[in-house]
Amino acid sequence: MADPRRIVIVGTGLGGASAAGALREQGYDGELLLIGEQRHRPYELPALSKGIMLGDTDDPDWVHEESFYAEKNIDLRLGTRVGAVHVNDRTVELDGTTEPWDRLLLATGSTPRRLRVPGADFDNVRRLRRLDDARSLRQELTEGKNLVIVGAGWIGCEVAAAARKHGANVTVIDPLPAPLHRVLGDTVAGVFRTLHESHGVTFRLDVGVVEYLGTDGAATGVRLDDGSEVPADLVLVAVGAEPRTDLAQAAGLALSDDGGVQVDTSLRTSAPDVFAVGDIAAHAHPRYGRRIRVEHWANAKDQGAHVAKNLLGGGEPYIASPYFFSDQYDLGMEFRGLAEPFSDELVVRGDLASREFIAFWLRDGAVQAAMNVNMWDDGDTLQALVDARTRVEPAKLVDADLASLMG
Repeated sequence: MADPRRIVIVGTGLGGASAAGALREQGYDGELLLIGEQRHRPYELPALSKGIMLGDTDDPDWVHEESFYAEKNIDLRLGTRVGAVHVNDRTVELDGTTEPWDRLLLATGSTPRRLRVPGADFDNVRRLRRLDDARSLRQELTEGKNLVIVGAGWIGCEVAAAARKHGANVTVIDPLPAPLHRVLGDTVAGVFRTLHESHGVTFRLDVGVVEYLGTDGAATGVRLDDGSEVPADLVLVAVGAEPRTDLAQAAGLALSDDGGVQVDTSLRTSAPDVFAVGDIAAHAHPRYGRRIRVEHWANAKDQGAHVAKNLLGGGEPYIASPYFFSDQYDLGMEFRGLAEPFSDELVVRGDLASREFIAFWLRDGAVQAAMNVNMWDDGDTLQALVDARTRVEPAKLVDADLASLMG
């Protein structure tokens, strides 16, 4: 496989920008084109529902300094839409022009799901994905405003915490019996429900939204499937995201059952010189023996940095375990690995009530995932236990020195 003279990256989010930076770090001196629709230079997403929403900052964490792209001879094209990818011709189609490539990386990310019910197009029914979304939403989280959040996942819970800090009245609606239920299971999800309720959040659980009520283009309330109504001055829809795979699908690349783009262990798609990372990548993960698709910040960053060597002709598998973090009120947490919370065995070290604990999920005696909450001393050890899927007696996870369990 000849060395590429021209690499094109589609997507100016964290995955694409991390790959561009890593290519230059590894000595690639060929043409490098980074294209994306957003108007801001590449930035990381966590601050959108955390620091910016809390009012701690107006800016996200930028992937690189503004001068970086020119200094590294990276042709950064913001506000530019790629209309099509042509695998056989090795081109991407822009508005009226085409750009050739020797290797192509797709890092197109995801878009927030819409809840397709009457009133979904009201002006004050919002979604959160981009920097401008976060800045605009933050300005409206004011004392006494009635905010309804549809969806009790990570984004919904983080925005709820920020909104309460600003004095807004918050109601969170979800069809599941607890916030974060699908990810954490009954017991640990209960910790988050208690946390939010202690800060004044109202939950409407085990119900769904059937309609946004309103007049003159603005929502004034939300009607639920039990017939009740919740008043609203502002609605945030946070019901997950959908991978942006339209370019890949139209180009004939193989997709996975979960809607992502199939990539092998090295993040290569079904087309030999086309790779994909981040939210869209349904990755044949060597550690798990199956495809996984992860929509978290660390996955985009780490896959982007990793894929650079493979764009240059390598074939090194990506083996990192999933990782993410969250901050809500005085609770900080980190989660490593993949759990099946309704079938894995839950083991808790520490105290759930005081919100200082480590939760482990075991399968056949092996550690599949670990979440540390307000306990920060054992991060590297937890990562090692998860990566090795260490087999351990549950009682030892509760009482023993964790480092001694790594074998």
